[in-house]
Amino acid sequence: MANWLHLLRVFWVALRFRLDDFAPPGQARRAWRCLRWIVPRRGSRVREVRLREAFQALGPVFIKFGQALSTRPDLLPEPVYRELTQLQDAVPPFPGELARLAIEKVYGGPLEDYFAHFDEQPLASASVAQVHAAELPDGTAVVVKVLRPKVADIIERDLRLLARLAQLFERWFRHESQRLKPREVVAEYAKTIRRELNLMYEAANASQLRANFVDSDLIYVPKVYWQLTRRTVMVMERIEGIPIRDVDALREAGIDMRRLAHAGVTIFFTQAFRDGFFHADMHPGNVFVSPEGQYRAVDFGIMGSLGQADKRYLAENFLAFFERDYRRVAQAHVRAGWVPPDTDIADFEAAVRSVCEPIFARPISEISFGALLLDLFRVARQFQMPVQPQLLLLQKTVFNIEGLGRQLYPQLDLWETAKPFLDRWMSEQLGVRAARAAIRRELPNWLTLLPELPALHHQVLQQAKRGELRLAADDARLEDLRAELRRNRRGLRFGLLGLALMTASAWAGTAAGLAPVWTAGGVAAGLLLLLFGAWR
Repeated sequence: MANWLHLLRVFWVALRFRLDDFAPPGQARRAWRCLRWIVPRRGSRVREVRLREAFQALGPVFIKFGQALSTRPDLLPEPVYRELTQLQDAVPPFPGELARLAIEKVYGGPLEDYFAHFDEQPLASASVAQVHAAELPDGTAVVVKVLRPKVADIIERDLRLLARLAQLFERWFRHESQRLKPREVVAEYAKTIRRELNLMYEAANASQLRANFVDSDLIYVPKVYWQLTRRTVMVMERIEGIPIRDVDALREAGIDMRRLAHAGVTIFFTQAFRDGFFHADMHPGNVFVSPEGQYRAVDFGIMGSLGQADKRYLAENFLAFFERDYRRVAQAHVRAGWVPPDTDIADFEAAVRSVCEPIFARPISEISFGALLLDLFRVARQFQMPVQPQLLLLQKTVFNIEGLGRQLYPQLDLWETAKPFLDRWMSEQLGVRAARAAIRRELPNWLTLLPELPALHHQVLQQAKRGELRLAADDARLEDLRAELRRNRRGLRFGLLGLALMTASAWAGTAAGLAPVWTAGGVAAGLLLLLFGAWR
């Protein structure tokens, strides 16, 4: 009963904010609009703003779902996903006493055994967890992040509801569902938010990023105190700094804004291309600046990763874009395997040129990397490029970095910093130096395998000689192929039987002098078997 009441509340909010404006024309939309006269209107007159307001009215899980949708510009119109990027976890805090009890339950003892001081007044509060200031027995300032009470039950309830809503959307709007894939989007979101319920993941992300930038002058990542970190509690070093959104305070501190903006670009490209592991939630609320101008990051719940093929694909595309070599862009897509190998390169090149040339009509300092990536992904989707979640996270992060950098320094030219970095990275990946590095990296593995090769070679030859060599494949498509072959064999049998019956009936009708009705019946039965075999 509670689930149905929750579902009714969602429909009520959707009606009040007039979300039927987003529904495609059809019976379902007309049915929704019939209810408008009994439901008072609420929210902005701009429909995209009303959508954001509806997510906020529905609560924390829906807010985070809207944030997840904002990482899918490949599915949403530009005004919609841009509005959803403004969703913030403005959630009232829960009582500090409950946080204390939750931590003591996990630790199995009073808080005073672990902290010299614990501030029950939270520093920040979000939909999944909130953060408290504390102090270790040795005087070290830390922050304690603790999950909200019963948040896992609330999230599972709302995930079931979202899955049900996705099913209803597919049933009511079948044509739009083919493009939006609501059930896939909800499943992807469910995987992400369930991972946020385990703070060990976030702690591991922070530790990895800290190791990648140890002793860096560009960025500082706080230390994780693993001995005090559990699935529902995480303890990290507390950092001090000026919030990066406070531009006036940064200027008053005498920080070089141009240098700070370019440092942010360098940090992003270093994370993405050197390490293949990047902070994917770098909005202004998660970044602080030290008095010396060093970035200080927090909140590592959402991270992106790029494989070697992803990095090379992106580097090649960025370099080709800004040299306006669109054939190289098309060829890079084929080499990376993002579009089918039989893609017409000339057609793909023309499509990329059609969206990029208007962008390059503007000064280079005004060109948006995020917009370039977005246009590239949209064009590639027309040529059957599958969705790549890691690239969508990267595209979202590029938008964040651009917005942040140009807020600090409006004249920011990302290409001024990015091109030398990408040129250097590409030279390290190709040529003799890259080959030497690969050999050095793989040589220990080769030396380990080398003594085993003669014995392995002899074993394979003996198996082949005895007829024991078998080829195994663990591929779901292989099972589909087997099923298809079985269906084809059955169809062939029915078809041959039908053809034989038709032939025999026609022959018997003329040679044996059977009644026309029997001949026609036999031919008809044979024809039905033949058609059934073809359908199978």
